[in-house]
Amino acid sequence: MADRIPLQRYGVLFVLSSPSGAGKSTIARMLMKSDPQIALSVSATTRKPRPNEKNGVDYHFVSDEEFDQLVSDDAFLEWAHVFDHRYGTLKASVEKLLEDGKDVLFDIDWQGAQQLHQRAGSQVAQVFILPPSIEELRSRLKKRASDSDEVIAGRMARARAEISHWDGYDYVVVNDDVERCFTDVQTILRAERMRRRRQTGLIEFARELITD
Repeated sequence: MADRIPLQRYGVLFVLSSPSGAGKSTIARMLMKSDPQIALSVSATTRKPRPNEKNGVDYHFVSDEEFDQLVSDDAFLEWAHVFDHRYGTLKASVEKLLEDGKDVLFDIDWQGAQQLHQRAGSQVAQVFILPPSIEELRSRLKKRASDSDEVIAGRMARARAEISHWDGYDYVVVNDDVERCFTDVQTILRAERMRRRRQTGLIEFARELITD
């Protein structure tokens, strides 16, 4: 098979959102492993690192004072309160990835997705992942040994609130089978890369076809 003709294009700001336990982080990891064209946006957060988490790799861990300064400096594309902590996407990190020719993957909630869309508009493609049922979601959360019953109850309440924002997204996928869900998300990403408005190289390419 011949190599694809390379055409310049804008990178996709590709958002995955879901209630906790519905699978967005799993799908994000699968995308990162399978697709060298996409890179994960590393958020800044005020929460403490968990075991095995590395600063600058999993998150940029900052103090409340540092986060306040970043907000004051307009350094975020988006930021939000999540479970008593704050998370934000640094503009400079995203711009660097786009300059390197990467699409950028965001594992964020509806608040962040809304802000990102307001800031970046047509560069953003948003996917919301739903669980197959609320009972299945509760079961998945209970399997996380690190979470207490109180934490699970809080996450379930937040999940219902998060699900209520499904209609603000471009695409909605039900994660009743992780491999099928992953295939659906891959298909969406490929289609977004092919949108005419993103392919800036098409103008010159088409002109050459017409004038040759």
